[in-house]
Amino acid sequence: MKKLKWFILILVIVLSSVFMFLYFERNSTPDDTHAGGTTETKEQANPAESASTGRKKTDPREREKRKKLQSITDINEKINYLVDNMTMEEKVGQLMMVGFPGTSPDETVNDLILNKNIGGIIYFDRNMTKPKQVAQLTNELQQLAKTHWHELPIMIAVDQEGGSILRMREEVSPIPSPQKLGKIATPDETYEVSKINGTELSSMGIHINFAPVLDLSETDTRSFGKDPEKTFLYGQKTIAGLNDASVTGTIKHFPGNGRSEIDPHEDTSSVRAKRDELENSDIHPFKEMIRTVDNNNFFVMVTHIKYPAYDAEKPASLSRKIIQDLLRSKLGFNGIVVTDDLEMGAVNKYYTYKDMGKDALLAGADLLLVCHEHVHQLEVYNGVLEAVKNGEITEERIDESVRRILTYKLTQIEETETDPEEADRIVKSDEHVNYINNLN
Repeated sequence: MKKLKWFILILVIVLSSVFMFLYFERNSTPDDTHAGGTTETKEQANPAESASTGRKKTDPREREKRKKLQSITDINEKINYLVDNMTMEEKVGQLMMVGFPGTSPDETVNDLILNKNIGGIIYFDRNMTKPKQVAQLTNELQQLAKTHWHELPIMIAVDQEGGSILRMREEVSPIPSPQKLGKIATPDETYEVSKINGTELSSMGIHINFAPVLDLSETDTRSFGKDPEKTFLYGQKTIAGLNDASVTGTIKHFPGNGRSEIDPHEDTSSVRAKRDELENSDIHPFKEMIRTVDNNNFFVMVTHIKYPAYDAEKPASLSRKIIQDLLRSKLGFNGIVVTDDLEMGAVNKYYTYKDMGKDALLAGADLLLVCHEHVHQLEVYNGVLEAVKNGEITEERIDESVRRILTYKLTQIEETETDPEEADRIVKSDEHVNYINNLN
């Protein structure tokens, strides 16, 4: 009886060892093979953690595309290769800029970057606590973007106008409002302030500033004033200061909403002025900027306000008559056109998110700004894809805007990784603060 117990014990141990061996043998190499048995080294595996699929692997075809792309040195050839080889889903993603909650990447932004190929991110106060933290956040987002075969960088943007519109206010230099600069600063001093602003943004990995405002107003602190020529001159100096700090500015809100007394965040309004009146005043700063400054050095943001003199039905951001006929054809702008936030009451009360993205692209916009809700971002993205599939938007129209975005990324974004320690030293430095304080 005793021998039988020992025999059973030994048999259990042997069988357990066999089962353990078979189990580990079967599960020891899942990272080295794709379905179908194609081997893949750990270096080739995509390290990103997808919000919905877990560890994401690189398709062999994508590895080949990445290898081919890396071998192309000419920018135009590279852009042609990208347009020819990107899926429609990848292209549509590039035409969107989104916001997200929190100071580090969450599931929503991971999903948008990894699975929707989103082209741009906009920061708000909710994303920013300290310069070092912002730089680290930027690096994390750029690392996510690099997991795609094309390795296109994310465009990082912010509204850093100065005065009342100043993100992370206590941690950055006290950039004055445009209204204050228009009163106390010379054009050259405005350039220096803008360069300080751009230098601080650039150190945190931010490429685009949605400023300056070129709306004409004596009362709005976001405006340089009522004089069209002075507004153009100060706006021009602002763009130059940002550019010299490796930041792209954005003139807004085309064709000028200084006459409106209703905040487009809340509801729509109409500017009841004739074309001649608008073109000799409100539109003048935009027209001169487009005429005198390289159009690749700034974006144009289009407002949601209506201008019946040009289009009696649609707001400017969704109007082909205003974007394509006025801004592009008549004024000659050939750079990137971005919508104001599509979640504003001026448009989201009257249009579905599914239609807004489609209508903006058909009007001639290139970049769709959806700043807050993940569900709205998905509705815009899916709405554009559906419009392409059913023939409402042609692939040629999508490619036109994709080429502008790719050209910007490949020619204007030189570095995608920033030094958090350097950002900490640069932002709100004594030199910057002293210069601004001495303007008073």
